[in-house]
Amino acid sequence: MSGILYGVGLGPGDPELMTLKAHRLISNARVIAYPAPDSGESFARSIAAAAIPADAIEIPIIVPMRVDRFPAKEIYDKAAEEIASVLESGQDVVTLCEGDPFFYGSFMYLFERLTDRFRIEVVPGVTSLTACAAQLERPLTSRNDVMTVIPGPLPDADIRQKVEQAQVVAIMKVGRHLGRLRNLLNEMGLLEKAGYVERASLPEQKVHRLVDVEAEKAPYFSMILIYKGDEAWKLPPSYSS
Repeated sequence: MSGILYGVGLGPGDPELMTLKAHRLISNARVIAYPAPDSGESFARSIAAAAIPADAIEIPIIVPMRVDRFPAKEIYDKAAEEIASVLESGQDVVTLCEGDPFFYGSFMYLFERLTDRFRIEVVPGVTSLTACAAQLERPLTSRNDVMTVIPGPLPDADIRQKVEQAQVVAIMKVGRHLGRLRNLLNEMGLLEKAGYVERASLPEQKVHRLVDVEAEKAPYFSMILIYKGDEAWKLPPSYSS
């Protein structure tokens, strides 16, 4: 019989936000796969490091961190076949995923390549979205609020249209687009309603009102949350980083 492929959500970064199921699977894993940059350590692996058995076989999936597009198809094709060979031998593979595997998670690319051939189980994780809301100390949604999640690299016109149609907005993948996004939200009169979080739940996290953020760039793991709904939820006057 073939092994089982597990896509395990790790949460936003704090190891204590891993679920009990995620911790159990990782602690008992014989083979571990995870995304990794071409230089430096894997963020996913660093979250789970304390739970990974010392004798586990590790399969790093090297994904170059570049501004321009890289040949992602070839990378995931190769990784899928390497994992498939392990599954075919009857061993399970636990794949580590930052946040949740199916919420902007790279595990979805392995899933689409292997789901017709092997049994796959997805273990949900705490998303960066809910982690950022917790750090901002402001609820996300209420009643009939419409929430929209927007990738920061989208053009201004697209972002403006989507923001106008929602009561709650989460802008992800802020990165080098921070200054542009701040200017756009200022033009829309929403700067005072926007909160900013980077590296949520980690020791180096920063939490601010967006109006107080002067930087033009942000880390990849950063998010802007905007509330336009009917509740009287406001951002606290100040935050500590």
